[in-house]
Amino acid sequence: MLLTTNAIVLSKLKYRDNDLIVKCYTEQLGVVSFLLRGVLKSKKGYSKAAYFQLLSQLDLQIDYKPNRSLQSIKEVKLKHLYSSLHSNVFKSAIVMFLAEVLTNTLKEEEQNNTLYRYIENTLLWLDEQTEYSNFHLLFLLNLTKYLGFYPSEMNAEYNHFNLLDGKFELKPYGKYSVSGDSFTLLKTMLGTTFDALSSVKINAKQRQSFLNMILLYFELHLGSFKSPKSLQIFNQVFN
Repeated sequence: MLLTTNAIVLSKLKYRDNDLIVKCYTEQLGVVSFLLRGVLKSKKGYSKAAYFQLLSQLDLQIDYKPNRSLQSIKEVKLKHLYSSLHSNVFKSAIVMFLAEVLTNTLKEEEQNNTLYRYIENTLLWLDEQTEYSNFHLLFLLNLTKYLGFYPSEMNAEYNHFNLLDGKFELKPYGKYSVSGDSFTLLKTMLGTTFDALSSVKINAKQRQSFLNMILLYFELHLGSFKSPKSLQIFNQVFN
């Protein structure tokens, strides 16, 4: 059946000589993979392939067959034309990193409008900003709301946070208890909006430490999650 949906590109992989396999997070169907046949064969095809940059927001018309693992696209249009996400080297690093995280975390083939809107709107916000060095930290922290393990804010006056249980605690318990700078930043981030993010001042070492903590938090709560391969490149760009 023909189906029209908005979509966000998560990953792409060259297949054979002239084909691409593209994975998207779609508004109507959740995660869907597509086979783009012959898209690398001609100049016209290359032009079409340019739509599928990481985290591009598209309007797709799909020839959808429920029992097929690779779907086909009948028509593609850009839903939003980014002004800086793919041209600014720092934002491009964020895009590459977050696309890999989202590929690791978004598995379901079902509709989730609130999660789709969150990703869509935060990417548009990032595209417009000149101060965004902490964007990825708040993006990942808020993403846990939609994945089911957002930190409990009960007992936030306590001085430790247990990553395994996802809650604040009075005394450290076990090897996944966090305190110090990362703990303080976590408490700050829990009450911060994207528009207020520029007021959060931390150095590169603190930022990297907090990111490592959040990625560990993902690993503890998502059995299939793996630390992104792009993390090393990402840290080099931002340090």
